Amino acid sequence: MIVVVDASVLVAELLRKPGRELFRHPELRSVVAQDQWEETQHELPKRIKKIVKGGHMSQSQVDSILGDIDEIFSSRTIEVIPSSVYEEKKELALRRVPQDPNDWAPVALAMTMEAGILTRDGDFLGCGLPTWTVETLRLELENL
Repeated sequence: MIVVVDASVLVAELLRKPGRELFRHPELRSVVAQDQWEETQHELPKRIKKIVKGGHMSQSQVDSILGDIDEIFSSRTIEVIPSSVYEEKKELALRRVPQDPNDWAPVALAMTMEAGILTRDGDFLGCGLPTWTVETLRLELENL
């Protein structure tokens, strides 16, 4: 099963051990649009800083998580797909998510790869593609 991971889900789930384990499921191929990966790289440090500042995580825990995240991407457990692969679908994707034009990249990539989108963002509803929540995807994978 292929899913295109939305940036907000990617940031949240990379910070959770169950989320990182989900991405490692052998029946799951997780991909992220280059544009969404760039957003993730911008948001992840901000989220981590906020968590540490709030006293919810130590620096050693952060270092361990960052090492795990590096391994997830270096092993291609989650693949970053270059924009050149899905860019030709941009105009169609923009029509599919008129509420938030910034969401065009995951839609274009999902159309290109004939995949669903892993998201919590309601703007993807009605885009003409399957959408998954973390919870429903986890349940589906448990039953494969």
